[in-house]
Amino acid sequence: MTMTHENGHWQDEVRRVAQGIRRRVLEHTITQNGGYLSQACSSAETLATLYVKVMRLGPSIAPKVPPPFPGVPSQHNSAAFTGAGYNGPHAPDLDRFFLSAVHYALALYAALIEVGRMAPEGLAQFNQDGSTVEMIGAEHSPGLEVTGGSLGQTLSQAGGSALARRLRGETGRNWVFMSDGEFQSGQTWEAVQALSFYRLDTVGVYVDVNGQQCDGKMTEVMNIEPLTSRLEAFGARVFQVAGHDPDALAAPTELPPDGRPLFILAYTNACAGLPLLESRRPKLHYVRFKSEDERQTFASYLAAMN
Repeated sequence: MTMTHENGHWQDEVRRVAQGIRRRVLEHTITQNGGYLSQACSSAETLATLYVKVMRLGPSIAPKVPPPFPGVPSQHNSAAFTGAGYNGPHAPDLDRFFLSAVHYALALYAALIEVGRMAPEGLAQFNQDGSTVEMIGAEHSPGLEVTGGSLGQTLSQAGGSALARRLRGETGRNWVFMSDGEFQSGQTWEAVQALSFYRLDTVGVYVDVNGQQCDGKMTEVMNIEPLTSRLEAFGARVFQVAGHDPDALAAPTELPPDGRPLFILAYTNACAGLPLLESRRPKLHYVRFKSEDERQTFASYLAAMN
């Protein structure tokens, strides 16, 4: 089912944030000669819509410039922390956010910067020794509060959190961002089954269905379609939407909960907003420039975006 939403000023803000995500990730990829660029292109509007329109979050309570890694959590390490503070305080009526596809971390950091929750200087720490601004986000990274492990584990964690919150009488929703490749994992389907069984309709899941994975097209590696009917068979409430349309992305979240976990399948283009990437299909998972000439071509495109 495809949803729409009436026009308004928030859509312009979503588009501004989405363009900022692409610009920052492209700049980082050029500077570092590598980055998860296609993930930012496909997810930009989804992340922007979540932060601008969908999620009910309090102001950030984390340092604008991310602090260094405090060490792993343990009973002997009182300094350990998570990155959840960038999404505001935990409160019974506020939402929580879970990034499942943790290789999208760079896109999330860019989103946090664009909405004023993290300082731009934080990206200078990206993938540096001792930094919390990790390439593959972990529980201490900005905007995260759990470690996703090898893909497919965070949906289970979000479900457990949602169940605990319901038992405490909390009303806030629990939003999960996933990649379509995670539906090749068995644990994902066990999690969907549990969400449906416990009627956890406070869980809302956005899936970036860009059809790409590290080895190329998903349809040629391990096809997951028809994803809608499979999820519905597991008891989920599912909407297919145009993944670069803010109205379509937001509309399903405005429907009253009906006892089923909500899945919003955002069908996207992994090269959206950056047509230069098309020349690299079908291998889009991680961009490392093949020559200085190619890097300069992307740099020229970035200059034209500013």
